[in-house]
Amino acid sequence: MRVIGAFIAAAIALVIVLNACTPQRTILGQVLASGELHVLTRNAGTTYYQGPHGPAGLEYQLLKRFANHLGVKLVITVPDSFNDILKEISQGDAQIAAAGLTVTKDREKLVRFSPPYQTITQEVVYNANKHKPNNLDQLDGIFEVIAHSSHSERLSELRHKHPNLSWIENQEADSTELLSLVSEGLIDYTVADSNEVAINRRFYPELKVAFNISAPQQLAWAFPKTADTSLYDQAVKFFTQLKQSGELERILKNNYEHASNFDYAGTNAFLGQIHNRLPNYRGYFEEAASLYNIDWRLLAALSYQESHWRPRAVSHTGVRGIMMLTRATAKHLGVEKRTDVRESILGGARYLRALMDKLPDNIKEPDRTWIAVAAYNVGFGHIEDARSITDTRGNNPDKWIDIKSSLPYLAKRKWYKKTHYGYARGWEPVRYVENIRSYYDILVWRLGREQPYMHQLKPILALSSSAL
Repeated sequence: MRVIGAFIAAAIALVIVLNACTPQRTILGQVLASGELHVLTRNAGTTYYQGPHGPAGLEYQLLKRFANHLGVKLVITVPDSFNDILKEISQGDAQIAAAGLTVTKDREKLVRFSPPYQTITQEVVYNANKHKPNNLDQLDGIFEVIAHSSHSERLSELRHKHPNLSWIENQEADSTELLSLVSEGLIDYTVADSNEVAINRRFYPELKVAFNISAPQQLAWAFPKTADTSLYDQAVKFFTQLKQSGELERILKNNYEHASNFDYAGTNAFLGQIHNRLPNYRGYFEEAASLYNIDWRLLAALSYQESHWRPRAVSHTGVRGIMMLTRATAKHLGVEKRTDVRESILGGARYLRALMDKLPDNIKEPDRTWIAVAAYNVGFGHIEDARSITDTRGNNPDKWIDIKSSLPYLAKRKWYKKTHYGYARGWEPVRYVENIRSYYDILVWRLGREQPYMHQLKPILALSSSAL
């Protein structure tokens, strides 16, 4: 027994020595060894959500690039509440929190922030049907903000200057929900980051910004505050490269520019026609979507931009019908009567599908869709010229965000004289696509609860149809 006991003691001692000699994996090493990057985020239009083409949102796009940079799989978790995100990342329950987190002094005591990727301001938002307050002392009504948020932190800082200031900390709702409550008149005020206001005002045109309550603030990823900075150091390198290459600026523009340029005055009219006119033609859009494998809401958005869903619409250039086809295009498509709603919608869908299929195979979604939509407006030849200019300027001719920056050059003689198709009012297709993107987003948002027809289709461009 003594021998056995001595043997066990020696074995335990050997394990202890070996463990002491074996270096422990760093956080980065654990990520690489497991092949997974575990991230906390929240569901919102500015962070992460399931879009018509799959996962979307600014944070998702950045995280996906970072995961690819590391060569690992992205694993996303959405905690029950915003406060849980900060709590769980500070405890090390995940490796990164990427949720539109504002860098504040209180938060820096709990977590380590990455280099910032965006600057925002905190805005007090009210319903346009009510009196506009000019400062915090004029708030007279129900004022709710997200509990334990940077907004509540800021209000606490301001309370010494405004001793009568009071607000309710909502433990359940997120920023989008609070904005919807203001829009519906269920609460009077909330605070939201400027990027979230820009995205959501398209959906809630009653929302107005009263004033800012903060100077510009930075958004960043949060990491557990440990001595091991290996993963954090990789994130620093990642953001440095993203900024130096100009890719970060392109990503931000791609997410926000179409929303910030949208005509808010026309949003109410569009929302009204979703109920008044769209039901009369939705069946035709769905039929065309099924035939040509295009999301029917995209066709409807394009049609609204063209004609405001008016079958007998006519432009000064002679284009006609709900899809505003030229006489030559209609003839080529076999459309005999451009004012016939079904004929026009089927013809327009076939034309858009042909434009999609005509683009090089290496152009991926969603860029492929937006480039084709631009070609619907300005012509395929001018798009090819714009892609050539984009390449000459050192940008990516397969990315819509880069092409749209080159399209206005088609109106400059220095550039268009070198192109095959010559002059074009290149700024028009840019605004055209931005409007359609916003109309499309609104349709997806408003009709998303109806189990959209898109769910019955394969992803856009999964099938091929006959080209023109």
